[in-house]
Amino acid sequence: MKQQLIDPFGRSVEYIRLSVTDRCDLRCFYCLPGDYRDFSEPEEWLSFDEIERVIHAFTVLGVRRVRVTGGEPLVRKNLSALVTQLSDIPGIEDLSLSTNAVALSRQAAALKTAGISRINVSLDSLRADRFKEITRGNLDKVIDGLMAAKQAGFKPIKINMVLMKDVNDDEVEDMIEFCIEHGFTLRLIETMPVGDTGRSATSRYLSLQNVKKRLAERYELIPGVMPGGGPARYLQVAGTDLRIGFITPISQHFCETCNRVRLAVDGTLYLCLGQEHKFEFRPLLRAGISDSDLIDAARSAIALKPERHEFLEKPQQVVRFMAKTGG
Repeated sequence: MKQQLIDPFGRSVEYIRLSVTDRCDLRCFYCLPGDYRDFSEPEEWLSFDEIERVIHAFTVLGVRRVRVTGGEPLVRKNLSALVTQLSDIPGIEDLSLSTNAVALSRQAAALKTAGISRINVSLDSLRADRFKEITRGNLDKVIDGLMAAKQAGFKPIKINMVLMKDVNDDEVEDMIEFCIEHGFTLRLIETMPVGDTGRSATSRYLSLQNVKKRLAERYELIPGVMPGGGPARYLQVAGTDLRIGFITPISQHFCETCNRVRLAVDGTLYLCLGQEHKFEFRPLLRAGISDSDLIDAARSAIALKPERHEFLEKPQQVVRFMAKTGG
């Protein structure tokens, strides 16, 4: 019989988002300040072997899904070697990756061979000038990465589009057509007040409930489902294979079904994206904790998981940047 990690509110936790670095090669204005340099030092990062030990402890307790994130995970050297280690852990049924795809064209094939089966790619605009304004990056590199991922055989490939009023909300239909053309899945995401950058973007907040109504006037939307452990609620565009996921932490929060925690690169386990509840694994690992005690520590960590975020009630509460937390 499989074990389950049950939090204090009866939710089964079976999904870890694993940050392998807090660094990123883009500077999306709602995530990191352009001049931000206060990253953790490599000696503060968990080693690949330390990561493997923590993830293994959680899989013993029933975690089945692991998503490799950052920052931008592809800036961590030898990432495919870590993926190979993770894919060898018994019990992991779903090993995926979130990336901005800037460096994906060079790494897609190796990551697929190592064990990543599906990927999410952050892409907020298909217009090169607008993409640069949002991210300070080069759109062509991202498109090249996406095409390399498609060639490597990742399936599904999901496009994550943070939708912002008067920034890129006029591009949803273009992104839909792009995803239909290439066989991608589209996920629309509301902005969240995580860190000063996230709060500064709240003036651009756009309820996806309104976007859904707008799209329903142009497309026939029918119920749809997608594999994965995330919070998106999907609709399918009739007559196509395209599914559109709506991730609505503000307008329609999904806390009652939250099944995930986030392990930062420094070994901090964050129990909620919108709270400061956390558990530190690195000191235990470097003090020589045994495997059995590490499993007990994982149980203790889950007992700290709060009931829900408080983005609306306490938008100033979370001071860390999203890149530090893990996507």
